[in-house]
Amino acid sequence: MVDEIKEKIRLVPDFPKQGVLFRDITTLLKDPNGLRDVMKYFKIRYKGRKIDKVVGIESRGFILGATLAYMLGVGFVPVRKANKLPAHTRRIDYALEYGTDSLEIHTDSILPGERVLLIDDLLATGGTAKATTQLIESLGGIVTECAFLIEISNLKGREKLPDYNIFSLVEYTD
Repeated sequence: MVDEIKEKIRLVPDFPKQGVLFRDITTLLKDPNGLRDVMKYFKIRYKGRKIDKVVGIESRGFILGATLAYMLGVGFVPVRKANKLPAHTRRIDYALEYGTDSLEIHTDSILPGERVLLIDDLLATGGTAKATTQLIESLGGIVTECAFLIEISNLKGREKLPDYNIFSLVEYTD
């Protein structure tokens, strides 16, 4: 079934810039069975584990994270780009290939000692996921695992997350 999921992901050359092969999950999501099949895998993996919260990274991580949190009966926490959350936030700046970006989380979203599953659609270079783990831990949360629908392994995102268990459903090597 993982091969069937991979077949539903559209490859878009030269987006968002020349030389990048973008993995577009909208084709997977619009398929009547696409999201259900993905979430079935994640539910089987995480059902019965001690997880208090699922954290999803803006924006496609919201789709996976909120759905999985609902399926597991736990809370969902969004991590957003700067200045998008309405209450008091914790912010982290992190390096991109060319420049920096920022992420924020509500300071009351995770309590000390809560066990947190981080989920996003894509692990590429690992910068966004690493920044998110730092936000979670700055609030006292314990990252139990980092889960991704897609991993582009040759970009070595795992190397930025050496202290975490990583799970990816679909892997690309290029």
